[in-house]
Amino acid sequence: MGDWTRPLTDREQARIEAARRGARLRYEGVVVPHRSCGIALAETFGRSTAPYQSLRRGGLTGHGECGTLVATRLIAGELLGDPDPGGPATPILRTVARELQERWGAWTGAGSTVVCNALVVRFDDFRGPERARFCTALAAESAALLTEVLLRNGVDVEVVALDAGT
Repeated sequence: MGDWTRPLTDREQARIEAARRGARLRYEGVVVPHRSCGIALAETFGRSTAPYQSLRRGGLTGHGECGTLVATRLIAGELLGDPDPGGPATPILRTVARELQERWGAWTGAGSTVVCNALVVRFDDFRGPERARFCTALAAESAALLTEVLLRNGVDVEVVALDAGT
C-alpha cells in the first residue's frame, strides 16, 4: 500500500495539479476541442487514445462503469502490467488498482456505484451544463487521483501538461 501519511513534495503536488488541470482542460472543451473522459485521461498520461474512445458514456451505453474509473485502471495497467501476456498481474498493479477503486468511490461519494447512468441520473439533461461540470470534475479528479496513487506507491509518472494558454 502507498504511504498516505507522508506529506507530498512540492514536485509531487505540482505533478498532481498538472494532471488535474490537463484532464479538466481536455474534457471541458474550451481550450482544446472536447475529449471524452477516457481520452482526456489517456492524453494526460501520454497514452494512445483509440481504445479509450470506447469508455465514453460508460462504455457507449451508459450501462458500464464510469469511463474515468476504467481509464485510471487501464493507464495503471499500461504502466505497471507484466509485459508477458501470460504473466500474472504485478503486485504493484494490484495495489494501485485497489487504492484507485477505494479512493475514487470515497471521493465521488458514490460508494459502490460506479455505473455511468447511476452517477448521472440526478441530471435531467445529459447534455446539460450541470452534468458536464460533474463529469469534468470526475475527469480532473480521476487524473489527480491516479497521479497521487502512483506517486505514493513509488511510481514516478509523467504527465502531459496542458495549460490554459495552449
